Amino acid sequence: MRMTSSTIRTRWSPERNKATPHSRRSTRAAAAVAAGALALSLTACGGDDNGNSGNTGGTEETASQVTLPKLDGTSLEIAAVWSGTEQANFKKVLQEFEKRTGAKVTFVPAQDPIINFIGSKVAGGQPPDIAMLPQPGAIKQAVDRGWAKPLGSDAQKELGENYSQGWQDIGKVNGKPYGVYYKAANKSLIWYNNQVFENAGASEPETWPDLLNTAQTVFDSGVTPFSIGAAEGWTLTDWFENVYLSQAGPEKYDQLAKHEIKWTDPSVKDALTTLAQVWGKPDWIANGALQTDFPASVTQVFTGGDQPKAAMVAAGDFAQVNIPSSMKIGTDAKVFPFPAVGDQGPVVSGGDAAVILEDSKGSQALATWLASPDAAQIQAKLGGYLSPNKNVPNSAYPNAVQQKIAKALIDAGDDFRFDMSDQAPQAFGGTPGKGEWKILQDFLKNPKDIAGTQAKLEAEAAAAYGN
Repeated sequence: MRMTSSTIRTRWSPERNKATPHSRRSTRAAAAVAAGALALSLTACGGDDNGNSGNTGGTEETASQVTLPKLDGTSLEIAAVWSGTEQANFKKVLQEFEKRTGAKVTFVPAQDPIINFIGSKVAGGQPPDIAMLPQPGAIKQAVDRGWAKPLGSDAQKELGENYSQGWQDIGKVNGKPYGVYYKAANKSLIWYNNQVFENAGASEPETWPDLLNTAQTVFDSGVTPFSIGAAEGWTLTDWFENVYLSQAGPEKYDQLAKHEIKWTDPSVKDALTTLAQVWGKPDWIANGALQTDFPASVTQVFTGGDQPKAAMVAAGDFAQVNIPSSMKIGTDAKVFPFPAVGDQGPVVSGGDAAVILEDSKGSQALATWLASPDAAQIQAKLGGYLSPNKNVPNSAYPNAVQQKIAKALIDAGDDFRFDMSDQAPQAFGGTPGKGEWKILQDFLKNPKDIAGTQAKLEAEAAAAYGN
């Protein structure tokens, strides 16, 4: 995945290679509970005409302010791939840090893959003080190359108070904490234009066959069912991961994520065959998917009145920042959980972690700030953002839909599966025009070539994993 995200699963850590049979059964049960709770909570979303609602659970009292040192005269740089509204909202979080400490923080726009961008900065002797890394594999690479510095005691204290053990563990390498997961994403969602559904007489699907029926109903009403921002290959990996997790189950998901089974495995064939039920119908996908970026794929669904370019888009909670303000969240723009392909619906997540590259009093303070509920609340109120910080008041999120999604993530605790492509080496799972991204783009062009797609995925994965 790119664009931030989070997969709901049982506790996973980079150091843990194999789950016990007991933990695998627990994973299955917990994922089913989490997915069910998510389905129930999203279906229950109502809200007023502005898409807002009252308290929906979670911590409602603002936590005590995090203690930060005075840093007058200190200049810091923080790099991330975020752009547009996402970048602008994050800068407001940095501005509050500047106000509280006296430091000056510069946002450095980075390019994907960010690990390569950071490498060039390190080679030039000018690394940013902190980088927001979207993959556990990227954190490990930064540690292995000697770039990343461990978190200090203040940041660790904030992590211990504000994060479940699972979110703490995925920021560790060899047992040491390096990453603060500031931003999460629930990527097992499908957003839709409610007016289109009402005009077509379509209902929210709960299973994959229901989704196909809903798509046909929408198509028969004269609207293309799906928008896909396939110009960015990570959107296609999200489709695959949701189908695979639900159909193959958590145990297979974990094995494929670590390349313990091959991409030529029958379970991958099954998932690609399922995807082809949608991807193999060009009339069901808005024209120019391979030239459409992610933001455009969202706006295609929510512009054009009751005749938009498409009715639905599979996208994480962060899609909200791309929904026009004229469309009220929870009323005009609605969302349902990604439908169950197998026995249970998937819940997949991703995230962006703050990793220190230049160790100093200032960089440690900034990491501590990003681990605090104080920082996360600022961006939560702006919308299009989800925090794994359990002490962010649920009421901080700006509408009923966002509050329900956030509550489902926090209530899941350690029961989440992290985005598979983000667990892979970046050469395979996180590089534009290469690896899984490119191969799935090719598969979207030709969904009949399942065996060829599997062979290509396995060849690229074997090279990237070194096995």
